[in-house]
Amino acid sequence: MNQKELQLLVESISIKDFQRPFNHQATFNSRLKTTGGRYHLNTHHLDFNLKVLETFGMEEFIGVVKHELCHYHLHLSGGGYQHKDADFKRLLKQVGGSRYVQSLKPKDQKQAYWVYQCQQCKNSLYRKRRFNTARYVCGQCKGKLVLKSERVEM
Repeated sequence: MNQKELQLLVESISIKDFQRPFNHQATFNSRLKTTGGRYHLNTHHLDFNLKVLETFGMEEFIGVVKHELCHYHLHLSGGGYQHKDADFKRLLKQVGGSRYVQSLKPKDQKQAYWVYQCQQCKNSLYRKRRFNTARYVCGQCKGKLVLKSERVEM
């Protein structure tokens, strides 16, 4: 699907399910990693994650389009457009939009950790982020920490 087809899809869903036109721009945004889409409050444009369409198919993607159009139409009409608002929840349920997009992270992906060891008590610490050992000490004995291994996958 290209940008033009996306624009036509969003416009047709807006007319069919919301009975209102979509008068702004809908684009694919390759920088979106964890969300399916985004509504811009200041410009009223919509961004969508192409990976949702590629990974989960058209049905899930249409749910994301409906979700973002709920934000769009409620904001322009002065209703409660945030996720917490009753207006948003009611309209989303009415049009059949998705509340959340499925996770785009691979299920078998392992987390990598930095391994530190205390020189006094030999206690091992596993951290997702690397830190400066000159600024921190062991939480048990206040001993000096040393980076033991670069990255260990667990």
